[in-house]
Amino acid sequence: MDLLAETLAVGGVRGTAGARIEASGPWGIRWHGIAGAAFYAVTSGTAWLDLAGHPARQLMPGDVVLLPNGSGHTLRSEPDAAILPHQCTAAEDARACGGVLRLGSGEVQTHVLGATYDYDPAVSTQVLTTLPELVHIRANHGGGCLDDTVRLLSRELAHPQIATAFVLNRLVDILLVQLLRVWLTEKPAEAQGTWLGVLGDPLVSVALAKLHEAPAKPWTTDLLAAESATSRSTLTRRFRETTGRTPGDYLTRWRMDLAAVRLRDTDDTVDTIARSVGYTSVYAFSRAFRRARRQAPGQYRGSARSAPAAEKSGNPL
Repeated sequence: MDLLAETLAVGGVRGTAGARIEASGPWGIRWHGIAGAAFYAVTSGTAWLDLAGHPARQLMPGDVVLLPNGSGHTLRSEPDAAILPHQCTAAEDARACGGVLRLGSGEVQTHVLGATYDYDPAVSTQVLTTLPELVHIRANHGGGCLDDTVRLLSRELAHPQIATAFVLNRLVDILLVQLLRVWLTEKPAEAQGTWLGVLGDPLVSVALAKLHEAPAKPWTTDLLAAESATSRSTLTRRFRETTGRTPGDYLTRWRMDLAAVRLRDTDDTVDTIARSVGYTSVYAFSRAFRRARRQAPGQYRGSARSAPAAEKSGNPL
């Protein structure tokens, strides 16, 4: 079981290439906030990122940045460059359509690819929402794979061909996984308290993989501890330290996430869905689901399907 791949997939995490910034001379743009996560890869030149609560930082060629919560921020040529309203409007349009955003005048000196990552609001067990407000990986410190992908991205931007937008979207998905790998390797202390921190604890990651592989199994903490070759007390302590939850709490949350997605996206009966996530009684499942989502399964199915498509991306519940 590849826990990260499984959790990203169930969480509906998907990347889309956004504005392709081509800048020269003084320039500055502000985004007040982005639904989902924001991502930037600097392929040439430099830029300054300003995020409230953090010192302004210079982004160099090859740097990648993730803002997991899409917090408002600015990008500029220099820390004191003016923010021009008409450029901000153009930036919003370019981000929405994945277009080229030309800033400043003269020969282009800086190229930045912007992207966004949406995730499924029906799924509460998300990787991105537990990360720090800013994740910055500098060039040549991310290992060959991340650096190579940024270079491939740079070549695709410099020489667009047929299906370039498709290629960029796939590269954006690859870059997210590579960024998370590097960040976990380089800064394991920062990963503590995030979902990725689970991967740094072999005992908890093994136990979690068992829950993900067989959510319908009648798990107890004693059974999970035995299959993980440890004691109940050790598993509970390590699980709580890493995830902030007991094994039972985590399993219930994961089961409800799986059930919510199937209720919305399939016509499976409530009984079928209940059994698929470990409940032999529809009544017990309905009670657990109502406690987690404040709606009975049938009510949730109806409201989730009638929700506007625009609400099916962005921040999870």
